[in-house]
Amino acid sequence: MRLIRFLKDWTLPVAIAVGTTSYLLFYWLPALDTLGDALSPVFDLLFPVFVFLTLFVTFCKVDFHQMRPHRWHAGVLIAQLVLVALNIGIIFWVESLPSIPHSSPFTSKLLWEAILTCIIGPSASAAPVVAGKLGGNISTMTTYTLLSAFASALLIPLVFPMLEQTVHVDFLSAVLIILQKVAIVLLLPLVLGWLVQHYLHGLHRRIIAMPNLSFYCWAISLSITTGITVKNIVHSEATLLLLLLIAAATFLLCFIQFGIGRGIGRHLGEEINAGQALFQKNTALSIWVSYMYLSPIASVGAGCYVLWQNIINSLELWQERKKQGS
Repeated sequence: MRLIRFLKDWTLPVAIAVGTTSYLLFYWLPALDTLGDALSPVFDLLFPVFVFLTLFVTFCKVDFHQMRPHRWHAGVLIAQLVLVALNIGIIFWVESLPSIPHSSPFTSKLLWEAILTCIIGPSASAAPVVAGKLGGNISTMTTYTLLSAFASALLIPLVFPMLEQTVHVDFLSAVLIILQKVAIVLLLPLVLGWLVQHYLHGLHRRIIAMPNLSFYCWAISLSITTGITVKNIVHSEATLLLLLLIAAATFLLCFIQFGIGRGIGRHLGEEINAGQALFQKNTALSIWVSYMYLSPIASVGAGCYVLWQNIINSLELWQERKKQGS
């Protein structure tokens, strides 16, 4: 019973540990190479399935009458724009510096591009899941997740071609590609959740009777994401110093975005939601954007960020359990 309680209380760290250990076992043990090659496409298929299930179950609980814009949505979006603008300014400043051998790694363009991918990305699809478990409003959080997806779809093709002149993807095509990726895992489960609520009442009651179902589906997808993240870090061509700087910078960025979001929400009446909205990012999309516009090294930033944000989520959930138990 203690083991079951531990797994329930620390689902996210366990998922991260399972994903990390699983990949490293396949990486270090040559005898597992064949099995790893066979399982790779299976995990590629399972990941979007569990993300879809996570959101579908969550959206079955959404009060669609509350899904309207709120003041805190605008506040968080403005904060994201300011952070993006500051980061772009730093990148342009770094590029203007003379090329000096053995210069400071803090003036590496790759470092700041890696940080940018963790700012410009949309709010995580699973953010409503965590917000709900922390006592936030799932409905208004879902609305922001949709708004954030559209905002990032416009921002990304505007910003990255400015930074990398070699990118030749026209604006409209890039917007449509990003929206297509988001729609499959966000809009479709939202529509199905609405249909289940209104027409399949028996199924809806069964889903509602399992309050932690979406959380455990998310934990499985997190485990797969972690394995992919560790793979990207292990195979990265960046120097160890640059990797450590990216990891440290994204760790600090987690707290900066979390603090700014909470501060905005405290003034506008949605502290929990605003904190999660600005801080919890769709890192899968950020990694894809890094490969499409920047370089594989920049994707390490989003890979590290997903680990940090879920460790922080675990601590938040632990504090919430402690508060409820007191």
